[in-house]
Amino acid sequence: MIKNVTDTIAAELKIFEQKFSDAVKSQTPLLDSIMKYIIKRKGKQLRPMFVFLSAKLHGDINESTYRAAALVEMLHTATLVHDDVVDESFERRGFFSINAVWKNKIAVLVGDYLLSKGLLLSTENSDFEHLQILSDAVRKMSEGELLQIEKSRKLNLDESVYFEIIKNKTASLLSSACAVGAYSTTKNQDITNQMKLFGEKVGIAFQIKDDLFDYGSSDIGKPTGNDIQEKKLTLPLIYTLNNIDKKTARKIIYIIKNENKNKARVKEVVDIVAKNGGINYAELKMQQYRDEALEILNNFNPSPERAALEELVRFTTDRKY
Repeated sequence: MIKNVTDTIAAELKIFEQKFSDAVKSQTPLLDSIMKYIIKRKGKQLRPMFVFLSAKLHGDINESTYRAAALVEMLHTATLVHDDVVDESFERRGFFSINAVWKNKIAVLVGDYLLSKGLLLSTENSDFEHLQILSDAVRKMSEGELLQIEKSRKLNLDESVYFEIIKNKTASLLSSACAVGAYSTTKNQDITNQMKLFGEKVGIAFQIKDDLFDYGSSDIGKPTGNDIQEKKLTLPLIYTLNNIDKKTARKIIYIIKNENKNKARVKEVVDIVAKNGGINYAELKMQQYRDEALEILNNFNPSPERAALEELVRFTTDRKY
């Protein structure tokens, strides 16, 4: 998959796993059981990878880097746990979600616990810059989620609004991961800002790729047309609505509003989007953001870390799931 990436930071990832496990331990047996459940079912750990590679690109990894990676992973996990409650989702990465096993009340408290542990990890070690960067990301994620809910209700589909949503909701955490990684080894604000912008562009490309999965047929863990059923703004859909005749646009909006649970009608929307260039347009936009991210990396000297980051960027847009 991304062997060059994991080889470059294999030692750091192994140390991180133990440090993260120690950081989320609790004296409460129930909470400790849930933390073990979360750790066993962790995903690809893309965000910690971005933290370590962004750090190693500019200097030697240190304890501050490990804390930065742990903070990012805690905040990311907390938001996923809370999202599953909000979305009433009972599955996460092919396993039962926390709310499916332990119900909503416990899931919300687990998310709160992870947030507080992340804050304490930073304050107890005076990692105030990490805290500033990540707190800003959490604020943006909340704003992005609420803006998406508001616009989905009205189906006010505008491309600039879409990019505002995904910049806040998805890209802000990846952007912050790259920023705290770079800051942990440089304490240099200019480099930190460059890596933050790099992460933002990767994050936007990552989300567009997620949008495109909704129009594919490969087994990616969520059914085709899922975003349409949930009335979510996606780039292929927005482009199509803005570039087709009014009658067809009204038909799409009617289906999304009133027949979004009807699989045959949802497939009609998917077919219209594909036929009218929505998928091609989104792919071009995704490649544009990917290339802009790679351009930023080219400002730094060639190294195994830079090559690994380039590979990780390409993975986000070439992945099959």
